[in-house]
Amino acid sequence: MTWWHDGVIYQIYPRSFADSNGDGIGDLPGITARLDYLAELGVDALWLSPFFPSPDVDFGYDVANYTDVDPQYGTLADFDALIAAAHARGLHIILDMVLNHTSDQHPWFQESRKSKDNPYRDWYLWRAKPNNWQSVFGGGGWQLDPLTGEYYFHMFFKQQPDLNWRNPAVRQAILDVFRFWLDRGVDGFRLDVFNAYFKHADLPDQPTAFGLRGFDRLKHVYDMDQPEMMPLLQELRALLAAYPGDRYVVGETFLSSAEKAARYTGIDRLHAAFNFEFLNAPFEPRRMMRLINHWEHLLGEQDWPNYVLNNHDITRTATRWHTGEKDDKLKMAALLLLTLRGTPFLYYGEEIGMRDLRIRRKSEIQDPVGRVYYPFFVGRDGCRSPMQWNGAINAGFCPPNVHPWLPVHADHVTRSLASQRVEPDSLWHFYQQLLAIRKRCAAITQGIFLPIAPDSRVLLAYVRQSKEQTLLVAINFSSREQGLVLGRELNQAHWRVLISSRRPELAEQENPQLLHGGLLHLRGHEAMLLEKVESD
Repeated sequence: MTWWHDGVIYQIYPRSFADSNGDGIGDLPGITARLDYLAELGVDALWLSPFFPSPDVDFGYDVANYTDVDPQYGTLADFDALIAAAHARGLHIILDMVLNHTSDQHPWFQESRKSKDNPYRDWYLWRAKPNNWQSVFGGGGWQLDPLTGEYYFHMFFKQQPDLNWRNPAVRQAILDVFRFWLDRGVDGFRLDVFNAYFKHADLPDQPTAFGLRGFDRLKHVYDMDQPEMMPLLQELRALLAAYPGDRYVVGETFLSSAEKAARYTGIDRLHAAFNFEFLNAPFEPRRMMRLINHWEHLLGEQDWPNYVLNNHDITRTATRWHTGEKDDKLKMAALLLLTLRGTPFLYYGEEIGMRDLRIRRKSEIQDPVGRVYYPFFVGRDGCRSPMQWNGAINAGFCPPNVHPWLPVHADHVTRSLASQRVEPDSLWHFYQQLLAIRKRCAAITQGIFLPIAPDSRVLLAYVRQSKEQTLLVAINFSSREQGLVLGRELNQAHWRVLISSRRPELAEQENPQLLHGGLLHLRGHEAMLLEKVESD
């Protein structure tokens, strides 16, 4: 199997991970300095959110140069040092590629807007009269440019003009960008809103729909998921295959559904596409199991799923699941994420249970989306606060006399990597133990998935099984003790507890007194992983 098939991918938001030069902004040398920690944790790859030169209208998701490093994050030499140091530790590097649009400061767009006959004019979407397309971030999707008297399309902010992927020159330029980073040793890419690259050639009006935002009041049949996307993905896969090693590409499926994500996944398409239905699921086992079973059914054995519970755009698990100060539910989430069939994506700080930063006033908001929709939506700053390395001022993210770009969460005094390292029963130790177990268990990385009690309102359970190994995952979503019905074959088996979130003393015990009356007894909010022991 390949590293991405068996491994765990850890997302880093570079602005918030580690500041090496004391300017309050995380950077590439800061990440390099923390690679030993990431290797110790036990992850296999790092997905880096954009660090390219950018005016930061959308904090890096408006790229002004695809083949350089923004000075606030370092230099190309710093990137080369990072990738060399990561590879020396067995860690892979995945870059976040924002290719649906550029910054309006990108030289391509600066040329495009100069005149109607400029060679770069057709690199973007220009019209003399706008259609009814809307922007995700509010208002119409077309911006009048006074210099030429025409409108350009922007699916997101007006400072993020959409590229015209139907232009062969654009396609070739972007493929050259991939080559640039592949030549520097990059192991893979995450494609931002990839299924919106192509728009219908005629740019017709969209059919109308019901919704709150203007964007939601349209059916998006002409501005995404166009048939030209498939040949492009085939070309990209062929490009990756031409490089040594197992180069990987995963896509952020915009306006995602499981069916849509599965359609873009395959041997001649993406290695994987995000299915955000699971991420958005409520804290309810029956709903989660239905989504897991549906994802499994859509992909089948030929394709490899992926699972994500967090990223830079969504409320952190602890805040979303209303966990208070306890970590019981977060240990449940960890066991679920790291034992399902597929590649798990882990967002920085989840391993210590970081909570969302509380935003009280509009003046505190950095995220431009939050400023647009306040008070109905305060933006994404909450899940992007600095990594909490220790309990000192600024949590070890930057020097104590420096003002970080976002405030450090106040709970860093009691919730940090340093505090959890010395607590044997901490969430961090639970993650580290689980990641180590995952590496040695073929049933997790290669085995089939067999659900148990799929309609339970309180329990989520399944078997992971390979030729050599059978594992049982049992998670109690209730705060009270519950019994899981195992059935004759599983009930008669001899079991060893590999890990328990509520009873760490059970680890490595064989046939503990948990099974009686045909039931596996679980404490409230307990997550347990057991291994079947073959009798002599």
